[in-house]
Amino acid sequence: MTPQTVMNLAYQGMKLTLMMAGPLLGAALLVGLLISLFQAATQINEMTLSFIPKILAVFVVLIIAGPWLIGEISDFTRQLFLHIPNMVR
Repeated sequence: MTPQTVMNLAYQGMKLTLMMAGPLLGAALLVGLLISLFQAATQINEMTLSFIPKILAVFVVLIIAGPWLIGEISDFTRQLFLHIPNMVR
């Protein structure tokens, strides 16, 4: 296994991780920002107010993007297993 192969696998793994975490973190970030604006406007300083909307937003994104996320990780795993014989050389 060459250093180029290792770096390519690491790059693909990090890219897949960002692709899978991006929508979930983006939804949580957007909802957190909206809740923070609401709290600043109304001067409600309850820390637990933002947890439930963030959790709900992440679940909604998981329901919507779940099949795509599973397909991406399945494709990556399939390609990884198919290329194992080429990596051993």
